Amino acid sequence: MNYGFVKTACATPQIHVADCSFNEQAILTSVRVAEQAGVEILCLPELCITGYTCGDLFFQDTLLNSAEEALRTLLHDTQEFSLLIVVGLPLRHNGKIYNCAAVLQQGKLLGIVPKTHIPNYNEFYERRHFVPAPAENETFFFDGVSIPFGTKLLFRSRQNKNLCMAVEICEDLWAPLPPSVSHAMAGAVLIANLSASDETIGKAEYRRSLVEGQSARLLCGYLYADAGDGESTTDMVFAGHNLIAENGSILAQSQLFQNGLICSEIDVDRLAGERLKNTSFDASKQDGYAVVSFETTKKETTLTRRIDPAPFVPSDPAHRARRCSAILAMQANGLKKRLAHTGCSSAVVGISGGLDSTLALLVVTRAFKELGRPLSDITAVTMPCFGTTQRTRNNAEKLCRALDVTLREVNITETVQSNFRDIGQDPQTHDVTFENTQARVRTLVLMNLANRTNGLVIGTGDLSELALGWATYNGDHMSMYGVNASVPKTLVRHIVATVADTTDSSELRDVLRDILDTPVSPELLPAKDGVISQQTEEIVGPYDLHDFFLYYAVRWGFSPAKVFFLAQNAFRDQFEDAVILKWLRKFYWRFFSQQFKRSCVPDGPKVGTVTLSPRGDWRMPSDACAAAWVQELDHLEQNKKEG
Repeated sequence: MNYGFVKTACATPQIHVADCSFNEQAILTSVRVAEQAGVEILCLPELCITGYTCGDLFFQDTLLNSAEEALRTLLHDTQEFSLLIVVGLPLRHNGKIYNCAAVLQQGKLLGIVPKTHIPNYNEFYERRHFVPAPAENETFFFDGVSIPFGTKLLFRSRQNKNLCMAVEICEDLWAPLPPSVSHAMAGAVLIANLSASDETIGKAEYRRSLVEGQSARLLCGYLYADAGDGESTTDMVFAGHNLIAENGSILAQSQLFQNGLICSEIDVDRLAGERLKNTSFDASKQDGYAVVSFETTKKETTLTRRIDPAPFVPSDPAHRARRCSAILAMQANGLKKRLAHTGCSSAVVGISGGLDSTLALLVVTRAFKELGRPLSDITAVTMPCFGTTQRTRNNAEKLCRALDVTLREVNITETVQSNFRDIGQDPQTHDVTFENTQARVRTLVLMNLANRTNGLVIGTGDLSELALGWATYNGDHMSMYGVNASVPKTLVRHIVATVADTTDSSELRDVLRDILDTPVSPELLPAKDGVISQQTEEIVGPYDLHDFFLYYAVRWGFSPAKVFFLAQNAFRDQFEDAVILKWLRKFYWRFFSQQFKRSCVPDGPKVGTVTLSPRGDWRMPSDACAAAWVQELDHLEQNKKEG
């Protein structure tokens, strides 16, 4: 166990139909491989001790006795192994035969789960041999020991309260109301499915979608172990399509027609945390369920699953382009509604030649087009002052020209200097007053122009800036509608790039690409030799890291230690541990200290799973103390020094 990660595996052993002794050894080989890999829970296919395709041999006492004997042998042979094993076999109970999953650990049989839905259509004739699971749990006697028998069994770790597993078998998943629904409502965050799903054209995609969908619907981890090569091919072919999923994402998947073992780590703490917020999961739905405890050893888990360094940005180019287009559409439609509702005839945008204001202007032009209003009613305002460079100024002008909006320049230098004189600020002192006076004057200009044109001031600040409080209070912090409010900085870049890649206008494409190449800066300090002297990421830290921290600290509520652990895995080739810790500390300090700015931000459309609107997803007191989070970071840094 490590920060809630449970190393799981699905295996398809090479079996011989009806040769239980041989199959037990094949299963044992898979168990040894899994144990060596540090696996904590191993799921094997349906009826793999006998083979799924035994047909009427299931009525033979010889086969059924051999299956029980193989289970005894497997219990004996795995006494020294710590992992939890879920294996399929037929068992007689109360004069009938059941298709069962046996759950065992360290030589002990913990429970037996019979199959609920018995298929009897097309190529499946299981009803000929097996009966459905009883409605309530019963007792099964195995070698004189009473074993829980039934579908209402939860297998819970003694060491980790969030690790709770339940079992269903093959057709159970394909049924209209899978048993896993009740299991999840009763508290299971991990579902093991022992399957013997034959392969037909198109079935692999459908099977994958079922596993993805069920793990998403139930906010659970899902292990799907499938029968493969070794089963009889008299009428069917089995491909060993093993799948490991977590909350709608496939973490690992086997190649079809290649027996073997797949591993990945399921984050049970993440799943349990998500359920804490989801009111659909009622903890009282445990009627009739029995809890069986098992042991887990605390061990260092090496992650094999990929931790995406850009969690807000899809890695697949086609998927990324679709997401960026969808977000742009949501932003535009949010603004479209606000413009129509308020009766405003214009929109005013401060345009700097930077990424955020560029995206905001692209959103505004799209909203005006959808409203059928002339783009000339959009006023884009460039407000040069001490730090404005020729490059950003030129790009602002080119962008407005390419979009056919009205460009207006208001040089604010004189106004800022006048205010300096009013308050006694030395213009040579480049402190926070020097910077923020410019930001507030810019906002004053925009607000007054909006009044003159019956317009709305459109905010340009993004989600990452809100998280860090990287905005001047009552300066760029304020607008009448913030279209970028829930778009993180790492995604802003890709939305602008998507527009550049898809536009028919070469003029627009060229200026967008140059804007994408320009360093992120508020341009509030004087330029050096005409070049931007103030780069945001040198001050607050890399946005790649901050967006990563934001996603895991806010979206999932992870502790600083776990966020750091994930960042180590995601950025191992990019940032040293000391650098990650430095900026993680900065993130938490700014996030807690700057909440007062987020408590009064303007309206803006939610476009993703993370937003910091005080009216919706994030409600936090402005005076919340960061001491516990900082203390955890102190402990991490101390461990690093001692290590």
